[in-house]
Amino acid sequence: MMRKMKVVMIFKVLTMMSSLVDVVRFSFSGALQLTVSSSFLSIANRNFPPSSFFPNSRVSRVSSFALSMEESTAANAATLRMELKKTMTEILDDGGVSEDRGETDGALVAVDEAVRILNRLREVESKMPDSATSSSSPASVLEVPKEFKCMLSRAIMSEPVVIASGQTYEKRYIQQWLMYKVTCPKTKEVLSHRLWVPNHVIAELITEWCQVNKCDLPKPSDAPVGLFPDDIDLLLERISSPSSVEDNTGAANELRRQTKRFADVPAFFVAEIPESITRLLTPLSALGEDIDSNPGLQKDIITALLYISCLEENKTAVAQHPLAIPLLTKSLKQGIAKTRRNSAEALWELSKLDSNKILIGNSETLEALVHVIKEDHFTAAIGAAYAVFQLCCLPEKRDKVVSEGLVPALINRIKERSFVYIYFALLSLMTTQKGVIEEMEDLGFVDDMCSILRNTSCSVTEENGVSIVLLRMCGLSTGDRDRERTRLKLIKEEEDKYSTFTKFATQGSQRTVAEAEAP
Repeated sequence: MMRKMKVVMIFKVLTMMSSLVDVVRFSFSGALQLTVSSSFLSIANRNFPPSSFFPNSRVSRVSSFALSMEESTAANAATLRMELKKTMTEILDDGGVSEDRGETDGALVAVDEAVRILNRLREVESKMPDSATSSSSPASVLEVPKEFKCMLSRAIMSEPVVIASGQTYEKRYIQQWLMYKVTCPKTKEVLSHRLWVPNHVIAELITEWCQVNKCDLPKPSDAPVGLFPDDIDLLLERISSPSSVEDNTGAANELRRQTKRFADVPAFFVAEIPESITRLLTPLSALGEDIDSNPGLQKDIITALLYISCLEENKTAVAQHPLAIPLLTKSLKQGIAKTRRNSAEALWELSKLDSNKILIGNSETLEALVHVIKEDHFTAAIGAAYAVFQLCCLPEKRDKVVSEGLVPALINRIKERSFVYIYFALLSLMTTQKGVIEEMEDLGFVDDMCSILRNTSCSVTEENGVSIVLLRMCGLSTGDRDRERTRLKLIKEEEDKYSTFTKFATQGSQRTVAEAEAP
């Protein structure tokens, strides 16, 4: 009882201490997360030594708090209004496309998004019992504090336990993890033992949070559990079995869902299962040039490979596997839109390691990625642009993509006014290469670029656009005096008429101001 009263008091004090809030972060979904002053929470969120495992000790971690229902409702309403304003701006100014939207036409998706936000705003403000604020669907409005989630299950914990590293996890998931590993999933440190103890403090804080926000805490028996390595092994057998195409596809679909849903499945996949990557990819490799003859199987295998590649410790093993890069490259060219998009995103994930950049850049992949930017659906093109940007952090790869026609492809994408900041960043990177500025001028892009800079509200686009104009174009000397005079004349006319670059020097981001003021 005393412990219960103490936890309730801590929770209520935290809820009232709004003056100690340092940062308020709004997620894309409109949910609110708070991080409180580190000085106030010096007793919270710290790692405890294994000595805390003795019977008399208190539990290791105290986590962040939730807002009261009234505060949460008001905060979500304000966030939704911000989302609505942003979406309407995109519809009117930028073609109505946002990075996380689906594969349909950008403008229509943006309109649908605006309608969705309006409906949610109506629910939040009306506070109706059957609205999103009710216990039946709290997740549509409330964002569970990350400290209340298990990183393995990616869901709110119902039985939190603490292990030797001082980190807290859902009991069922960490038990499964510790059957195969002796490291902490979060810190990666080798554990001194595999024992765990219940984290009563965080369990009671979670209970209080659920009560305040009128949502039900899931029962331990209701929580789905990820696959054990033996289960993953059986799925791989079914995927590669010649017995039934339907069974192959069904197993691949289940593996895709598991790798997305549970963080421990990708962790086990490479480390604990023999020849797992080979067994996953062999069915696609066996199809040869007809890799897209079973589009469902191809999509699920490529998507599973994407989720497996997201884990840092898997990136090298995947990239170095002789089947992985060729099949991802082939799937950029052959496959449904989602398959091509996920292939591009997998290559982007893999290229985050410098050693993988060399492997991927030396293959036919760069050419295929440029082709996706040129010709493909905008969702696939975005992933391809990110991948090319990562690969072209190696200067020696830039000439290759320029020769493949990347510059006109980027200009065409920028003119569509969708995801301009991504393509501008890549174009800015390319302007360090010989002939790129001249190619942009020959394509008549300078006027379009000035128009975009004049009207953009995106600081990333501002920074890269100003970098192209003031640092690259104005400082470029090619010996062609007529071209240089024409270039400077266009920039001067833009400045005289709209004061574009003067505005950046006074109103832009810190980096934009520095570039605009550069001599």
